[in-house]
Amino acid sequence: MSKLPLVEDFYTLQGEGFHAGQAVWFIRLGGCDAGCAWCDAKFTWDAGRFHLVEAEEIAARTSAARAVVVTGGEPLRYPLGPLTDELHARGKEVYLETAGTYPLSGSFDWICLSPKRRRPPLDEIWARADELKVIVAELDDLAWAEQCAARVATDCLLYLQPEWGRMNDITPAIVEYIKANPRWRISLQIHKFMDIP
Repeated sequence: MSKLPLVEDFYTLQGEGFHAGQAVWFIRLGGCDAGCAWCDAKFTWDAGRFHLVEAEEIAARTSAARAVVVTGGEPLRYPLGPLTDELHARGKEVYLETAGTYPLSGSFDWICLSPKRRRPPLDEIWARADELKVIVAELDDLAWAEQCAARVATDCLLYLQPEWGRMNDITPAIVEYIKANPRWRISLQIHKFMDIP
């Protein structure tokens, strides 16, 4: 299947995690069944709302960028090989943002795994993650983060990200947690502070 439900694609700055501040082309695909109450992309959940677009056409639109982020929704719901092949053929670095709930497909230069408690990742994805980004909305999410960190490779970068709607309430606890557990870093959604997509 070389057609994908394209929600939107645009050139911007990465706002989160390891690549924060880098110019990237975002490719956002439709469809997600994790159902996180705090999700800031609920408009992507119903894949049937979006037109199917050929992978080659999607890749061709990324000419302005050196790096491309494939995100969603949950992008691994679809075979991503045709898209990542097209992007690599155009000389792009290709990054994936996923909850890891579907089998890995495609070829990526960086994988950001953002696991969800309601629907944990498949076993196969943990060792492939370059970056683990856990959203923290409640204090007990810190224990969940540690459970996740125990499953990734030792060189995987570890990030705690305050849920945007609770950022003022939860950030002080995250700061103290990272000070006590310095293998973790904080990820802030800087694109929201900057009011850019």
